Amino acid sequence: MHDPIATSRRAVLRAVVVQAVVVGLVALAFLPRGGAAALAALVGGLAMVAGNALAAGMALGGIVPARVAFARLLLGTALKWLVAGVVFVVGVGAWRLPALPMLAGLAAGLLAYLAALNLRVETGHPRVDRER
Repeated sequence: MHDPIATSRRAVLRAVVVQAVVVGLVALAFLPRGGAAALAALVGGLAMVAGNALAAGMALGGIVPARVAFARLLLGTALKWLVAGVVFVVGVGAWRLPALPMLAGLAAGLLAYLAALNLRVETGHPRVDRER
C-alpha cells in the first residue's frame, strides 16, 4: 500500500539534510572573510533549516480534512518565515553579525530546500516510481 504522508515525510527529511549540507558549504565559503561572516551564514542558513523542518512537521501531521490540512500548511509557512525573520533580526541586531552573509545563508538554505524537494529519487520499485 502506498502511504503519501510517509513518502512526503521521507522527501522532506531528505530535503532538510541536503539543505543543512548546503548551508554548511556556504558557511565554509564565507570562512576566508572571517569567522563572523561564516557564523552569520551558518546562523542564517540554520534558521531556514529549522523553519522548514517546523513547517514540514506542522503540515505533515497526519490525515485530516482538507480545510485543516490547508490551515496547517499556511500556519507552517508563516511559522517558517517568522523563525527566519526573528533569527535574522536577533543575529544582525543583538549579535552584531554581518547581514549579507546571513542573507546568503538564508537564500542558500531556501534554494537548496526547494531544489532537493524537486529531485526525483528512484526507489527501484516500479509501481512507486510510476506513481510519481
